[in-house]
Amino acid sequence: MSLKILLIYPYCLEERGKDYDVRPVPIGVYYIGALLREHGYDIEILNWYNINKFPEKISELLEQKRPDIIGLSVLQANRWGALEIAKAAKKLNPDVKIVYGGVAATFLWRHFLSHFSEVDFIVLGEGEYTFLNLVKGLEKNDLEALEKTGGLAFRKNGTPFRTGEPTPVEDIDRLPVPSKYFDYQHVVSARGCPWNCTFCGSPRFWGRKVRFHSPDYFVDQLELLYKKGINFFYVSDDTFTLKKNRVIEICRQIIKRGLRITWQAISRVDCVDEDILYWMRLAGCVQISYGVESGSKKMRDFFNKKTDTATIKKTFNLTRSYGILARAYFIYGSPGETWETIQESIDLIHETRPLSVVFYILDIYPGTALYDDFKRRKNISDDIWLKKIEDIMYHETDPRLSADQILAFGRKLRTDYYNNLHRFTEHLNLVDKKELYKAHADFCTRLAMTFQFGDYAHNKQVQNREQVAERLFKKALTYYPDHHAYLGLGIIYQKKRQFEKSIKLLEEGVQHYPGSQQINICLGVSYMNTGNFQKALSCFLPFKNSPDALQRAAQCYEILGDIENMKACKNRIQSLQTFSARQTHFSGT
Repeated sequence: MSLKILLIYPYCLEERGKDYDVRPVPIGVYYIGALLREHGYDIEILNWYNINKFPEKISELLEQKRPDIIGLSVLQANRWGALEIAKAAKKLNPDVKIVYGGVAATFLWRHFLSHFSEVDFIVLGEGEYTFLNLVKGLEKNDLEALEKTGGLAFRKNGTPFRTGEPTPVEDIDRLPVPSKYFDYQHVVSARGCPWNCTFCGSPRFWGRKVRFHSPDYFVDQLELLYKKGINFFYVSDDTFTLKKNRVIEICRQIIKRGLRITWQAISRVDCVDEDILYWMRLAGCVQISYGVESGSKKMRDFFNKKTDTATIKKTFNLTRSYGILARAYFIYGSPGETWETIQESIDLIHETRPLSVVFYILDIYPGTALYDDFKRRKNISDDIWLKKIEDIMYHETDPRLSADQILAFGRKLRTDYYNNLHRFTEHLNLVDKKELYKAHADFCTRLAMTFQFGDYAHNKQVQNREQVAERLFKKALTYYPDHHAYLGLGIIYQKKRQFEKSIKLLEEGVQHYPGSQQINICLGVSYMNTGNFQKALSCFLPFKNSPDALQRAAQCYEILGDIENMKACKNRIQSLQTFSARQTHFSGT
């Protein structure tokens, strides 16, 4: 009988206000799952990033699924969640084999095997073939074969034992395409990073040699997901734009295959040019994240970042000019951080005008040069991680920096950024290329919606939110009749009680999008506010399966004194709600 294998992504120790950064299953789990499926194994992937909200479900589901092997994807933040799941599994079935893999497992393998009896095996580094060989060895109970499997760690005679370095897959196109078996949005087109930043563990995990998927392999993966209804992706490569011709070929294939997708990527400021940005935007890229880290050259040198201020400025201006949102990552709380270096970061932000910024306090993680230095300075071992903590912030290890000072640095950075963000939107000089006009409209509209409905709409430090949204929606419509620009601007006019203005705009929108339920309902609301209920009905009645449209139609009929049609609308709403409730019941959701 085939082994039952579960691959589980555990929950983090600390609760997040926004969980978008910990919600997705790491893409490596899907690669392992696909390889096991190709070899005929019964394998299931479980995303348990928030199962701790319902802790009784852990034992309940493990009892139900009865796995022989559990693979846990272990990051620094979720290692305690992995341990709790492992303990629950061992309690139900002491014979189940617990396998750790991932970044934290790789760098802390001896620590886990020394202190946690629940952990049986650790897959080091790149895990596909190591995990497959482990499963085969366990299936045959062949311990000698396991000792010959590189990239594996376990206890031998009660002592942590490592079989040797994992063998990298030189041609990563040999791996099965994970989207044949699974659905996901975080994708990778390459493995590895040639740089060596002091705060990053990627160079040691992957090695500094970068291995690339071919454009065909990568776009095949996107196409399979697209055909399943997924049309938004995060490209998680450390630096997507390393090879210019390859990036352009990927973009050409996305366009040629008619994949109407949007996506985000990560790059370095010294790894893009106009050709790359042009093709990425044509192929649907809407955001590129750049690790700026600091406005201070001294800080960037400490990080071994090897980027200069002039290139940072040029790249942010170029990226924005092609209608791609340039997101900046900044780190603060580093050794030698002062109010002067913080001001240098603020000055650079004003010069580059990023429309999205993420500020991080410098953290220390295993596998990084920072961590090696920390252990030397403090004369400590990996046993520091026996503490129930997710990470160690650098300032906690440096008496020259206090927690109050770091918090003050962060407040200054964020307050200045958000107080000036509205100004950064004032001068969007987009390249004058007609083939990009539709993309330019989309860029302006997406940005406007962030101020109208998204994160910035709820941030009181951001000034002139509605004015910025209105200006951006108007700018979008100078390029292309964008659906959401009509809708967003129409709503703004309604809120300002400029109903005639809203009607004129939305009537134009309906000409371009006659079947749009959203624009028609919005237009109908404006007609209602001007007392033109018959015209409002003409907007609502085509959408007989929309409770929202029918509710408004019922209001119109009631005002017009047409009680019979009012009742008909309300009966129709009740019927739709009853049908929806039945569908929900039958689907088991």
